[in-house]
Amino acid sequence: MFLAEIGDKSQLAAIALGGSLKSPRAVFLGSVTALLLATLIGVLLGGGIAQLLPVRSLKTMAAIGFTLMALRLLWFSKQ
Repeated sequence: MFLAEIGDKSQLAAIALGGSLKSPRAVFLGSVTALLLATLIGVLLGGGIAQLLPVRSLKTMAAIGFTLMALRLLWFSKQ
């Protein structure tokens, strides 16, 4: 996970806060807590949605969502 998230906006914010505040421990604990909560919410919502919809539908929706995000990045990145 760490290698996949290098350069993420939240990581860059943690680096900036860690360098500018007097308590890097508080920045670390806040960052860890935020990541854990975001992951927990994603897992709980994903598990709930997986109970309602078939796996094939979820995979199709994920593929469409990622395709739309990629097209948006390609389309609007030149502005």
